[in-house]
Amino acid sequence: MTSDVQGSLAQRLAGIDEVECVTPDLNGVPRGKVMTAAGFLEGRRLQMARGVLLQCIMGGYPESRFYGSDDGDLALVPDPAQLHRLPWSQQPRALAICDADEFSGESSRLSTRGQLKAVIARYAARGLAPVVATELEFFVFAPNPDPTQPFRPPVGLDGRREDGFSAFSISSNNGLRPFFSEVYECMAALGLPRDTFMHEMGVSQFEINLLHGDPLLLADQTFLFKHLLKEVALKHGLTVVCMAKPLAHTAGSSMHIHQSVVELGSGRNVFSDEEGQPTATFRHFIGGQQAGMADFTALFAPNVNSYQRLFHPYASPNNACWSHDNRAAGLRIPASSPVARRVENRLPGADANPYLAIAASLAAGLYGIEHELEPSAAIQGEFEVPQALSLPCTLHAALDRLKRSQLAIELFGTEFIEGYVASKTLELTSFHDEITPWERRVLAAQA
Repeated sequence: MTSDVQGSLAQRLAGIDEVECVTPDLNGVPRGKVMTAAGFLEGRRLQMARGVLLQCIMGGYPESRFYGSDDGDLALVPDPAQLHRLPWSQQPRALAICDADEFSGESSRLSTRGQLKAVIARYAARGLAPVVATELEFFVFAPNPDPTQPFRPPVGLDGRREDGFSAFSISSNNGLRPFFSEVYECMAALGLPRDTFMHEMGVSQFEINLLHGDPLLLADQTFLFKHLLKEVALKHGLTVVCMAKPLAHTAGSSMHIHQSVVELGSGRNVFSDEEGQPTATFRHFIGGQQAGMADFTALFAPNVNSYQRLFHPYASPNNACWSHDNRAAGLRIPASSPVARRVENRLPGADANPYLAIAASLAAGLYGIEHELEPSAAIQGEFEVPQALSLPCTLHAALDRLKRSQLAIELFGTEFIEGYVASKTLELTSFHDEITPWERRVLAAQA
């Protein structure tokens, strides 16, 4: 660390006692340790067990052979550009997003942030730079101390709970203005620029669009925003949920990824030619997306609940079709000017790890460019999904597809794919160890 960088960090940490040093685990959950600000500024090495990167959503771990039988340590290396004061914390604290690196200096193959950086580097080797933007949907609910009971929206200013007629509303009746005011203030403090915000189709469901930019930056911003939402909600006596499908009979929550590719240096969008027409590179990118979508479904839809969202296909399409401005297609080309021509991947849910979802989507697109893959014909209007473009519809089927995917091994490595499948299989097993209320309500009297 240079003296200039260290001086800048010291200035940013003035008055701060502790720094939360975190890195995303397999599920995109912040994991790490809290370090004194003095130790952080000294550059003291912070270490964390390798297995933490494969921690299951329930807190357990797969067999140690998937992360090294000795479960040795990795180094948590802070990214100086991602050191932030925490505006929601009463105690002066900071947060640093870290890379999880081997002691040799190489990124751990189990690190999803490292996987995304590797994909970006492969683009750079071809003189290209991907550009992405994320659209994150989420629900704001009243506290839910009993998980056997459904989520409910907060009580509004009129004393009633929202009942589903507020899509695209800008009314303050839901009583959430103070919550969102602090969310916006915290976003500004963390340097998270926002584009648009709206009330989505679901009951007490909202969407925020982050401005397009460098994929690693957007993944960091999405990661920070999800963390921010939950922390600010706790201060306001609310619960923010980024499950893919928290409510029955209502829309689920997505994390759509908008993607384009530009030339390094010139910044020219390689999806459009000088006349503003689509290029061969644009077609090949779509072809690669289609080639990888079924294999990577478990990365875009990582939980049992993810497939509740995909089971209802409108606006949550589980297909690899592509279309011009048709929301029923998994790959949508939004209406735009040639300079903004892009591909929207509509498969990922709000529950997806942003680093991993962006890495998988961009890796598939680059694979298509490298191998000059041609996409299927574009679809429009009402359509039936061809069998070749259908996707796995359960977590079990998606994990089986990922496990057998040579493309996934080629792009992400055996260590990562085997570890991912092992961790997610443990989660799936845990789910099947429980009996749902539907089974007790319906089957007990009839079976």
